[in-house]
Amino acid sequence: SLADDVAATQRILALQDGPTLLVGHSWAGTVISEAGVDPKVAGLVYVAARAPDAGEDYGALAARFPTPPASAGLVKSGGFAQLSEEAFVRDFAGDLPADKARVLYALQGRISETLFASRTTAAAWRSKPSWYAVSTQDRTTSPELQRFVAARMKAKTIEIASSHVSLISHPREIAGLILEAAKSATVTG
Repeated sequence: SLADDVAATQRILALQDGPTLLVGHSWAGTVISEAGVDPKVAGLVYVAARAPDAGEDYGALAARFPTPPASAGLVKSGGFAQLSEEAFVRDFAGDLPADKARVLYALQGRISETLFASRTTAAAWRSKPSWYAVSTQDRTTSPELQRFVAARMKAKTIEIASSHVSLISHPREIAGLILEAAKSATVTG
């Protein structure tokens, strides 16, 4: 649940002794948007991530943008969902070698069908410096939606010709954005 993920993040934040940068990919963008209000958080980095406003129905927001192809590959069973192997390899991790994408598919966890209906009570990006990496070839989260949320939060934005897993297929670019954010956040945070 969102509450569980935020609580886990807060436990880690409690262990930090100085300014901390939160980085979130995909769903984790929702988590850092909520948990990022902690005073120790100096900045937020979103990687092809959700970035809801406080109380926002993110599903309704996403519905205003093109439906990504991966959505058709969502397999639901027993209150949980996961991507089919074909959707994972083609749409989620499309710019990775197929054998590597299949390994990641095998490690994929199932998610509660209710998870994405969760709503945040805070939007840390409204008060914290933010950075965003848009994946321009993303077939899981609409690149147009990513650009919209990045612009709305006035994030320092980069665009990477990548699938949803830019942190794996383009690690140098993502690491560079995180390092830039860390340098900037420690100067201003």
